[in-house]
Amino acid sequence: MTVVALFALLFLLIALGLPIALAIGIPAMGLMLTPGVFPAGVHLSALGQTVVQLLFAGVDSFDLLAVPLFMLAGAIMETGGISRQLIDFSDSLVGWMPGGLACACIVASMFFAGISGSAAADTAAIGAVIIPAMIRQGYPPEFAAAVVAAGGSIGVIIPPSIPMVIFGFLTDVSIARLFAGGMLVGVLFGCAFMAVSVWICWRRGYGACRRFSARQVWTSFKEAVWALGAPVIVLGGILSGMVTVTEAAALAVFYALIVSMVFNRELKWKDIPALIIRSQVTAATILFIISMARVFTWLIAMKQTHQLVAAGLAALSLPPWGVLLLVMTGLLVVGCVMETTAALILLVPVLAALTPQMGVDPVQFGVLMVVNLAIGMLTPPVGICLFVSCGISGVSLGKISRSVMPLVAVSIAALLIACFWPPLTLWLPSLIYR
Repeated sequence: MTVVALFALLFLLIALGLPIALAIGIPAMGLMLTPGVFPAGVHLSALGQTVVQLLFAGVDSFDLLAVPLFMLAGAIMETGGISRQLIDFSDSLVGWMPGGLACACIVASMFFAGISGSAAADTAAIGAVIIPAMIRQGYPPEFAAAVVAAGGSIGVIIPPSIPMVIFGFLTDVSIARLFAGGMLVGVLFGCAFMAVSVWICWRRGYGACRRFSARQVWTSFKEAVWALGAPVIVLGGILSGMVTVTEAAALAVFYALIVSMVFNRELKWKDIPALIIRSQVTAATILFIISMARVFTWLIAMKQTHQLVAAGLAALSLPPWGVLLLVMTGLLVVGCVMETTAALILLVPVLAALTPQMGVDPVQFGVLMVVNLAIGMLTPPVGICLFVSCGISGVSLGKISRSVMPLVAVSIAALLIACFWPPLTLWLPSLIYR
């Protein structure tokens, strides 16, 4: 009953509009200090000390330093002209296709995903440049915003990925292997989004077509060569084992500063304090959620919730693929109503223990869970990518939600491929880390 009350209070407080960190922490702390929840011999003072220790331990990790660093790197690149260079280069590659600027948006988002690790940062950096450009070319504002939101969701699938850092922190699964496992899945999502965009634009006559120009590709490549070096350095360093994820995040900040200030000359010293404040407020919000959720997950573990869930699934007598489908369906629903970081921290301790029953490798499950919650970023009522696109485009959430549905449908199809074809997530990690 304690666990049922815990989740009931959680969703009630979320529905009332309380910040997600407080909605997680208040029920957990309240129930921990309620007489009768723990044996009579456990003193309230001891439980209070436990709460303080859990809050500190929740963020006491070297790996979690990557979160504020990647957020800062994304903010610097957004302001320093790097996102514009990536869009220009992407447009030279695929702009000749039907709906070429929509495809360029997806390709640029994939490049930017290899730098920022954040879907919100990806959506904001690309959307601020490309949504006005798409509207000028005749794309409906709601379609332009939907494509930008879809591209932004790839930001947590293609490494580096802040949700994968959090999953690895919670489960002790290699973050580098998770990054390698997400690479091909992210490419699959990007190709699927481009295919749908081309089909919609071809049918409805959106955008202007032009001839492919190798000269334009070469010119835009020369202008973007330093911007393109960022994902190569960051991902190359992580996947080769030369640097840890946190060190790679620090390297991304340093590289972004050099490119933005020395080569692009679009970032000034006076701009940096505002960038730091803006990015670290977002990072602090994520870390506060993690800290509060540590208390929540500790209480769940003490009540042996994962064993109860495992017993319930065993009673259903489902085959492994049936358990996997059930879990994935549940995560799709959760992704619609809960912020990604909170969902990871609340559900990973319970679901990660069920990987034997689902018949999946822990690395594959980590990638699947992040991908599943990334789809939630495209669905109302709490889809962060939709809200960012709304803010940039000025289009209502309802109009964007209708336009994004074909992209959500194809993303679910891509998720099913990742579920039932393990080499998509496991081949690259096995190749790199033999």
